[in-house]
Amino acid sequence: MAKRILLVDDEPNIIKGLKYTLEQEGYETLSAMDGEEALNLFFSNAIDLVLLDVMLPKLDGIQVCQRIRESSNVPIIMLTAKGEDMDKILGLEYGADDYMTKPFNILEVKARIKNILRRASQPAANEDKKIIRVRDLVVNVINRSVTLGGKEVRLTAKEFDLLQLFINNRGKVFSREAMLETVWKYDYMGDARTVDVHIRRLREKIERNTSQPEFIFTKWGVGYYFTDKD
Repeated sequence: MAKRILLVDDEPNIIKGLKYTLEQEGYETLSAMDGEEALNLFFSNAIDLVLLDVMLPKLDGIQVCQRIRESSNVPIIMLTAKGEDMDKILGLEYGADDYMTKPFNILEVKARIKNILRRASQPAANEDKKIIRVRDLVVNVINRSVTLGGKEVRLTAKEFDLLQLFINNRGKVFSREAMLETVWKYDYMGDARTVDVHIRRLREKIERNTSQPEFIFTKWGVGYYFTDKD
């Protein structure tokens, strides 16, 4: 079954170009030109990925992202015409998986979409590692679910990918650049601080006290690592 992508942008030419290109790649597409229409389409259809502009009429992209994240972990790529770091980081703060700055290269858009969808649906490579337990943190790599102390933890696609990378390489320190190369899987043109935002959000969800972490630690001047030692 073809993956269905929701395109949200108030510029008709951008919608038209994305729609044509993605449908040529075999994707189904739905499109909206304002935030309210986007939410209506999202909650009335099975959507596999959202390509979401920040600047929208009625409800902006940040508000749409927040509403979606209240009930869904579907991958979201934010689009922004602004170049300021804060606008890019803001989208990630509210649960987006990635961002792209306009004007964008359509080949890069396709590469990012393909990578995110592939990783979101990727089965476990090792049957012995379908369920990974670290104390009361349980990671199911088949259905990409996480529980902590028996309670569900809702992660975005990129947050889960980072956690899986860490948990499969316990004790190994990853630099920001290594995480971008391993998790994002393409020639990333953005700011490496994007990693810091994702790590902070991941910590907020799986650490009981972020000032005294149990799982994800910082190696100052180098990067981050995961440990299962008490």
